[in-house]
Amino acid sequence: MEKIKVFAPATVANVGPGFDVLGLAIDGIGDELEVIKIDNGIKINPISGFEDLPVDPKKNVIGVAIQALLDETKLSNGFEINVKKRVMPGSGLGSSASSSAAAVFAVNELLGQPYSRQELVKFAMEGERCASGKAHADNVTPALLGGFTIVRSYTPLDVVNVPYPKDLHVVVVHPQIEVKTSDSKRILKKDVSLETAISQWGNVAGLIAGLATENYELIGRSLEDYIVEPIRSVLIPGYDGAKKLAMENGALGCSISGSGPSIFALTKGKATAEKIGTAFTNYYSSLEIDHKVYLSAINAEGAKVI
Repeated sequence: MEKIKVFAPATVANVGPGFDVLGLAIDGIGDELEVIKIDNGIKINPISGFEDLPVDPKKNVIGVAIQALLDETKLSNGFEINVKKRVMPGSGLGSSASSSAAAVFAVNELLGQPYSRQELVKFAMEGERCASGKAHADNVTPALLGGFTIVRSYTPLDVVNVPYPKDLHVVVVHPQIEVKTSDSKRILKKDVSLETAISQWGNVAGLIAGLATENYELIGRSLEDYIVEPIRSVLIPGYDGAKKLAMENGALGCSISGSGPSIFALTKGKATAEKIGTAFTNYYSSLEIDHKVYLSAINAEGAKVI
């Protein structure tokens, strides 16, 4: 096989209380890559609509992630990459993760699948390091594995899927502003009280238990973030009003997607998701803020050949 086309989905990371450890994949939006074998080197062609993104493989997340994989294999294969970028940088929907995951998934396929999807996570994380300065895994893991995922440990890296109710849906509103991950991490507190940490741990445990047992009420009670949301929400226009509307229209819970500015709500069933999506649209239209709304079941497949 000399070339391949792949897709990796956008993602919601943190998922309420799960800062840097929880993530889920969504349908309907993601990055597409065509990767072609060449004699040597990594060549990234200009990205239509995103001409400001670097094509230098040492500065682009795609090139950095692929190089990380090649460094471990000790191979000197070359690749040319054409990108159809659909996840806007700074959206809070895992833009760099979608590109990084698609890149290593495609190269792994072209090389005959020497690595499992779980093993590919560490290479895609290097793309995240390039984008934000930190090799976090909560976006690249669901982008590669699909479903709802946990980063149980970073040292050593241990990522797993968690079962979830098949009727679980997510609705996302993306106000069309950019919030850089590096900036949103910089404003976070370095220390939290033991009391706050205990409350947060309880919610993470409750959320996982709720997902695994299909207990929607427990899922909803557990989608509270006492550490990150109170600080990052000030960067998102209309956040408090959007969250209030989501809860009034039947959301299980509502919080910040990744670093923001996107906001996500989890729901039981598509009908409730559609209702909240309409409320989000009307709300941000009334604020005269350009925005996009995405409705999705959980994407169980993750990265795939197209």
